[in-house]
Amino acid sequence: MTVSRVLHLSDTHFGTEQTLVVEAVLELADSMKPDVVVLSGDITQRARRGQFAAARAFISKLSRPTLVIPGNHDIPLFNVAARILDPYGGYRRAIGMDLEPVFSNDGVLAIGVNTTRPSRHKNGEISREQVDRVCAQLRQAQPHQLRIVVVHQPVRAVVASDTRNLLIGREAAVPAWVDAGVDIVLGGHIHLPYVAPLPAHSTRRAWAVQAGTAVSHRVRGAIPNSVNLIEHRFEDGQVSCRVQRWDYDRSGRAFVAVNSTSLELSR
Repeated sequence: MTVSRVLHLSDTHFGTEQTLVVEAVLELADSMKPDVVVLSGDITQRARRGQFAAARAFISKLSRPTLVIPGNHDIPLFNVAARILDPYGGYRRAIGMDLEPVFSNDGVLAIGVNTTRPSRHKNGEISREQVDRVCAQLRQAQPHQLRIVVVHQPVRAVVASDTRNLLIGREAAVPAWVDAGVDIVLGGHIHLPYVAPLPAHSTRRAWAVQAGTAVSHRVRGAIPNSVNLIEHRFEDGQVSCRVQRWDYDRSGRAFVAVNSTSLELSR
């Protein structure tokens, strides 16, 4: 039996982080020992040097393989010259040159997609070239691998007011990715955690999994800081998968599991 774990964090917004919550995430990562930690964008609050330095220190302390993509907050907003001339300079210096990294091991294939656009304030977009590239990578997956695509903006909304935040180009991207074999599309941006089925464009089943803000005080309403732990099992030719949501408990100063959702995967 092969068991793989993915720890999904999003919207850390370093510059607005809470020290105790940061420590609790590091403790959770240490105890769960995930194959990879995914950070689905908005790593910093305003793309400033000190915020990127804090994010870099946090990622180093995770002591696990990581897959990180930028969010709209990781592009300078007030520094207009940097936004125009070198929008990803600070991100690349602190996090890494690759804006669309890929992680692959025996149990997991995770594909990062940069959905930010410097010309847009916060909306995300996916190009035809990106859709096709991800499809090609998905088709190379092994049958037993959990196939994940990581974006920043959501591809499905469960609250009507969030439809304005949906990824531009998702109407073409999602069915193409589902047909190519994706199991889960991970996202963030709206600080609202949920698991929802993606529209059925074929006989395959696939899921949207959103994370809340991992460590920032910029929580949404009464929803606490939260992260997702995805566990994937492969045994005797059969696969199973569940998503656990872990919320920060202030009284215990630790993340605790609050629910678990089993995902039906297509093979």
